[in-house]
Amino acid sequence: MLNEQFHIAVPTAFLEDESLDLDGTINHIRNLYKQGIKSVLVSGTTGEQHSLNQQEKMELLNRLEEEEELINEMEIIFGVSSVRQKKAEELAERIQETKIAGVMLGFPPYILPTQEEAVSYAKSIMKRSKKPAILYNNPKRTGFDLSVGSILELSKCELVLGIKDAGAKEKVEAIKKHLMRNEFYFYAGGEVDLEEKIAYGYDRLSSIAGNIAPRVINNWFRGLLEGRQEKEQEIKERAMILEQVYQGNAIVNVKKILNQKGSQVGICRSPIGN
Repeated sequence: MLNEQFHIAVPTAFLEDESLDLDGTINHIRNLYKQGIKSVLVSGTTGEQHSLNQQEKMELLNRLEEEEELINEMEIIFGVSSVRQKKAEELAERIQETKIAGVMLGFPPYILPTQEEAVSYAKSIMKRSKKPAILYNNPKRTGFDLSVGSILELSKCELVLGIKDAGAKEKVEAIKKHLMRNEFYFYAGGEVDLEEKIAYGYDRLSSIAGNIAPRVINNWFRGLLEGRQEKEQEIKERAMILEQVYQGNAIVNVKKILNQKGSQVGICRSPIGN
């Protein structure tokens, strides 16, 4: 079970030659932990996952295992997705051996599987990871949109806890109408249109802006869930943070701000950041 309503999708750190920077990535996670953050998503949804080859993903996984305090005290979610199912299965089998709390199960970009193929792909990965899973639907990045029927089919699997970026209001309502279980979570991917999404049923957040202001974004999100009114100063502070992150390319902005603050996460892999 993943108990945290709020996690931060952390960027992967890269050195100037675009090689993987394990120290930079782990130091940023440790920084967030020291600021009270209890859950992070690694190798996930910051648009960098598919630039990591299998060896790099394994290295990142191995390094996380060495960080005893982080792996024992945080809910660490690991992103699993690949154009090739066999690679995703291999990663899932390795994750099964670790204390990783859960997986963010993404779908292959570009190749456009059928709904039946995508359901089979997801079931195969879960069978191997044996970890709680969040389905990740991102048609804008992958070209593939998981249907209501496929979501409902996968929701029958005990390991599936919810879905990130399920879709628009009508789709969320259709899913909720036909769900055969009480606990199924809807994760918003980032802060864009967050108020609107919460109004029609999203109840968890996979945060991007939390990388640079974890407490502010976490408090804002929890306030939205509770229906709490923001104070004027809170509105100004939060609006400034979101503008800094989302005016342009979010991951480029996040890395730039973190580097300026002394948390060295390096560059993005080109062409991102050109």
